[in-house]
Amino acid sequence: MAKDQRNVEAITPMEVDFAKWYTDICLKAELVDYASVKGFMILRPYGYAIWENIQRIMDGMFKKTGHVNVAMPVLIPESLLKKEGELVEGFAPEVAWVTHGGSEKLEERLAFRPTSETMFCDHWHNVLQSYRELPMLYNQWCSVIRWEKTTRPFLRSREFWWQEGHTIHETAEEAIAETEQQLNCYADFCRDALAMPVVKGRKTEKEKFAGAEATYTIEAMMKDHKALQSGTSHYFGDKFSRAYDVTFTGRDNKLQYPFQTSWGTTTRLIGACIMTHSDNNGLVLPPAVAPIQVIVLPIAQHKPGVLDAAAALRDRLEKLGLRVKMDDSEQSPGWKFAQYEMKGVPLRVEIGPKDMEKQQCCVARRDTGEKTFVPLSDLESAVQSLLQDIHDNLYAMAEKNLEDNTFDFTTWEEVKEMAQGKGGFARTKWCGSLECELAMKEKAGVSSRCMPLKQSGTTGKCPVCGKECTTDIYWGVAY
Repeated sequence: MAKDQRNVEAITPMEVDFAKWYTDICLKAELVDYASVKGFMILRPYGYAIWENIQRIMDGMFKKTGHVNVAMPVLIPESLLKKEGELVEGFAPEVAWVTHGGSEKLEERLAFRPTSETMFCDHWHNVLQSYRELPMLYNQWCSVIRWEKTTRPFLRSREFWWQEGHTIHETAEEAIAETEQQLNCYADFCRDALAMPVVKGRKTEKEKFAGAEATYTIEAMMKDHKALQSGTSHYFGDKFSRAYDVTFTGRDNKLQYPFQTSWGTTTRLIGACIMTHSDNNGLVLPPAVAPIQVIVLPIAQHKPGVLDAAAALRDRLEKLGLRVKMDDSEQSPGWKFAQYEMKGVPLRVEIGPKDMEKQQCCVARRDTGEKTFVPLSDLESAVQSLLQDIHDNLYAMAEKNLEDNTFDFTTWEEVKEMAQGKGGFARTKWCGSLECELAMKEKAGVSSRCMPLKQSGTTGKCPVCGKECTTDIYWGVAY
């Protein structure tokens, strides 16, 4: 019992130590465990089930826009990786290398993929012939390795799971449209599946992906008012195509270079869910990605008919296509309440002898803790309505957190005061210079998050140099 009890012990309050609170939830909700290799994590079944739901929903969205899944090798020859200079320079400090195959030293080092642009380009070099084959809209679900110095579950680890989309197009206009489409896809997913509002924007030259002409991002605000980059979409132009000699015969019967994009999201989205919605009682999950959407608990299950009544409720809800579990273990009801609260199950349905007499069940929400008694005849409609209400409430609370902690400032001193205080997003004008961007980091302690796609169109002054400018930009402290 003592070993099981650890899962329902109190976790560190977020107000006391937000980082410890986050780690406590990752471990006590049984999402991850630490691996024997430093910086690596084990995705436990419950954590992986969340990732499976993210994959399922997102993969369906990709397929609706014509994308197909492929699988590229995990190892990249060093010579291939070096063909595009900006990419290899950007990732060099994080690349892990294979130098031996068995007991023999390899003639050429092989890199564990930190990202797969090089492998896709090498493949396209071999298979692309004509404009008639374009666009090629590929995606893969895999893990990558980046040798991070500081790691934290889901947010930053040396191996992480993700999807990486890679596409090539006949024209620059088509590739740019793809880049924007996939950014919107990520934003829609965060809203509709994760109940998480985001700011859509473009990264500065300093912060864009190595080798990209433009990088677009979705930035989310966590409960501690820090930023979390939650997905990126990159437009490469024809730079990679030229570096890897990817060509096709165009409509004019001449060789041309295709225009390329890549875009990705990772298991970091699970960390985003934790830090956006969870509380001091544990994990809070949006219904769309929760491994268990409804937990059915028989109360006084030793009494005649209770287990059968609970099983009947489970079966009815499963017919709706919901992910339902009935816990008829010998643990006490109090232990079960705390356990499934810790694991963030959106709805708890209880039924006992008194409920059976009244032809009702008790339904408890994870997000608010509110309990209601529902007639058994109304079970299906009530549960479906409550799950939607939970999603809507989680989104509304996250949106309020974002709006209440986004501030318009005109000086770097105001930004610094915010960053050293409660935190949040600072929205200012920006002259566009690297010097002023670096000065904001040095003076105010914030990094540029993005230039929002929705610009106000007004004129103001750069908070560093005072120059009149029109570009809106978000600053913040980020994970």
